[in-house]
Amino acid sequence: MAEPAHRPALIVADRWQDYQLLDCGNGMKHERWGPYTLVRPDPQIIWPRHGKEAGARWDSWDGFYHRSEQGGGKWEYRRELPDHWKISYAPLKLTFKIHPTSFKHTGLFPEQAVNWDWFSQKIKTARAAGRTVNVLNLFGYTGAASVAAAAAGASVCHVDAAEGMVKWCRENAGLSGLADAPIRYITDDCLKFVQREIKRGRTYDAVIMDPPTYGRGSTGEMWRLEDHLWKLLTECRTLLSPQPLFFLINAYTARLSPTVVANLLAELLHGRGGNISAGEVGLPIQRDGKVLPCGIYGRWEA
Repeated sequence: MAEPAHRPALIVADRWQDYQLLDCGNGMKHERWGPYTLVRPDPQIIWPRHGKEAGARWDSWDGFYHRSEQGGGKWEYRRELPDHWKISYAPLKLTFKIHPTSFKHTGLFPEQAVNWDWFSQKIKTARAAGRTVNVLNLFGYTGAASVAAAAAGASVCHVDAAEGMVKWCRENAGLSGLADAPIRYITDDCLKFVQREIKRGRTYDAVIMDPPTYGRGSTGEMWRLEDHLWKLLTECRTLLSPQPLFFLINAYTARLSPTVVANLLAELLHGRGGNISAGEVGLPIQRDGKVLPCGIYGRWEA
């Protein structure tokens, strides 16, 4: 059986050119997204800002997200910013639409580049050996992983319960020159979609998922990670082809540790061999070389 990695590993997305995490402190992060700098809150940043120059440095922002005590928040802009703009991930020749949303997000999680790099190489190696590769991306959000997989040569099924996110994925595919790539764009509840795919007899060579702590399906179905993740995982196992390439789980909830994700994968894929690794994904902080942890991952690979 596959053995989980004994020590969770921290992997750092340090190959960006269009994105930089400039500094962190006092619960906020200062970032450069292409030509614009944004300041946003982050609950992990409980250390202070340092240095006499900190005040001046942090004052140079274009957009600042103010969190409200009543929940949510709003953006303040120092100059007029476009509704959206583009940044590129040069190592994989991908381009993404950036749009600051009312929930402080921008439509992209740059730390996930380490996973794009990893599975892109696995897909390219399989394609070079003559295999076709079908990838299922669940809770696909704006589709960065879907676009990366398609760029590597895979056929992709992108699933998210939010129609706007699925449209955003299609835009990102177009920006990356993949408007005609074999990507299926599906707006649906992930569990129900997987169950229908099983009935249709479809199989996939790889699964990517980024399950939320809480969520609702396209018709209001309630998702709770602790209650529903194992059920979804077992249904996805049924969808795996006879010789799957990989299974990737990302998570942003503090309730899961990397070891828990590794244990889930070991239980799920018992008897299939392969290797399991798990850990944190992070971003390098330019000012002082620290790393901001941004979530956890678990990987099974053949």
